[in-house]
Amino acid sequence: MGLGEWSGRLCCTAFLLAVVAVSVPSRHVAASDTSIAIIDRVPRVLVLYPYDERIAATTAAGEALRSRLLEATNGRIDLFSEFLDLSRFPEGDHVARMARYLGEKYAARRPDVVVALGKESASFVTANRGTIAPGAKIVAAGFGTATAEKISLPDDVIGAFTTFDILKTAEMARSLQPDARHLYIVGGSSDFDRGWLTTARAALEQFSKSYETTYLEDLTIDEFVDRASRVPPDSIILALTVFKDRAGRNFIPRDAIGQIAATASAPVYGPYQTYIDHGVVGGNTVTFEALGRTVGDLVIDAIAGKPVSDLEAPQTYIVDARQLQLWGLAEKDLPPGTIQMHKERSLWEEHWVILVAVSGLLLVQASIISVLLLERRRRRDAERSSRLYLLEAIHLNQSATAGALSSSIAHELNQPLSAIRNNAEAASVLLRSANPDHELIQQILLDIQEDDQRAGDIISRMRGLLKKRSEIDWQEFDLNDVTSSAIHIIHGEAERRGIKLTSSRPTSELRVRADKVHVQQVILNLATNAMDAMLEAVPAGRTLTFATGLANEKAELRVSDTGDGIPEERLIRIFEPFYTTKQAGTGLGLSIARAIIETYGGTICADNRPEGGAVFRMVLPLAHGQERSR
Repeated sequence: MGLGEWSGRLCCTAFLLAVVAVSVPSRHVAASDTSIAIIDRVPRVLVLYPYDERIAATTAAGEALRSRLLEATNGRIDLFSEFLDLSRFPEGDHVARMARYLGEKYAARRPDVVVALGKESASFVTANRGTIAPGAKIVAAGFGTATAEKISLPDDVIGAFTTFDILKTAEMARSLQPDARHLYIVGGSSDFDRGWLTTARAALEQFSKSYETTYLEDLTIDEFVDRASRVPPDSIILALTVFKDRAGRNFIPRDAIGQIAATASAPVYGPYQTYIDHGVVGGNTVTFEALGRTVGDLVIDAIAGKPVSDLEAPQTYIVDARQLQLWGLAEKDLPPGTIQMHKERSLWEEHWVILVAVSGLLLVQASIISVLLLERRRRRDAERSSRLYLLEAIHLNQSATAGALSSSIAHELNQPLSAIRNNAEAASVLLRSANPDHELIQQILLDIQEDDQRAGDIISRMRGLLKKRSEIDWQEFDLNDVTSSAIHIIHGEAERRGIKLTSSRPTSELRVRADKVHVQQVILNLATNAMDAMLEAVPAGRTLTFATGLANEKAELRVSDTGDGIPEERLIRIFEPFYTTKQAGTGLGLSIARAIIETYGGTICADNRPEGGAVFRMVLPLAHGQERSR
């Protein structure tokens, strides 16, 4: 509840009645009365608490006051606190002794401002200000203007008044429960409880006409609990205070209301902050923290000598988010600015800094990924274009190779064709004879078939050499077979040039994965270059050697010649585009050969043989299947 709860279990104290709001004109303090002469020292502020230090409400308000003063003065202030304990010791003799004690205690350190929290503290200090703090400014807080008038609060006492408006709490309940049809108002049996009920009847006179209204009053605590547990579900329960029940038992109101709310069959609302955490949905109230800061602002202005006047502590709506969820009440129906206690913060509210950072990081990563994907696409396009250019260059090189070997191929093709003609003529003669030799004719026909196969193989090899493609034809094949095929293509040209062809191969296969025609083209390029290199050699010593085998778990082909070799200064450049040692050469053959081999993950290099001539070494990775079998 409000500061009225400071009385603890003493239900009859007049202070508790003071917190009930009654609208009266505000008092004004003359500006000439507010100045404080403070010279060459920090200001002193004495805070008087009406009860002992166990009362949570006064402690919360006092701590908020102290924090505000320390914040505003950067700590350059002397703060003193006294707990009058007037609820347990209300006797006049005790009050007189306390006044004398404080007067002697602060004789050498007279306060500049005295803050009286609660009606009892205000009455005490105004009656004894000459003894305790002569000349000090008095700021009273924690009760309403009606109480200020009732205790005849002097005009020069500054008031920070609190108003607890039960109608605003009722209107908040109606907004949350628009379908409610019943209204219950709970109040106890103490004088303060009865005063609250009287005020509530007046404040809710028009509001209650919209409901079937019942006042639950002058009951025992057990009867309160029982009645609240049996109200219709479409009910609103407004809990005021229960300082005393009909049986005369005293309560701290929040504890009594907590017992009622624990088994209530409808939501319970109340006008005090202290009811939160005790089963109440919430209400319109003045928070003790807000009251403390309001008092702090008045004290700061008083210390500075500014004109000050009475203030109303700000009201606010407070609810328990757990109770909203328990009763299924919609957050959107709350009044604007409502404070939600115990609300579970969303992931965004809890970790917004991290989420913003992560979102930024993800955005940066997404941007980087987008750039990388774009670059990847560009690279793929470039690779595709490069591959097309390479295929075009390979085709042109194939055509050039075919042109260079055309006379040799024509000579080679002429042999089976001539044999076919001769055999056909012989068969024709035999068939015209009187007694043709059928077995001999049969043998001639077999020879014609074999020669036709030879001619077909030559044409097939030429077709493969001249075929133009737009994509690489990946195949798995034996490097030995492709080498043998290349040897067959060039052997006619080799014979024409007087070059001896030799080859060696392992007994096992050398399976690689590439485009067979491309690899064959590399071998033909190396072979034709080697034959060109032996033009000046002695005819008897012209030898072209092909050797296949394994080298470091890879397939290797070595093409060696017996020419003059390659000058050392040219070895490092012979694979560069357009570099050639031939007068009519283009300088593209070896560069294309290197591009082909590197496309399939291999390498190619050249060196000179110790015995003379050059050797080209081509290496390709073995196919995966063969690597696993090994």
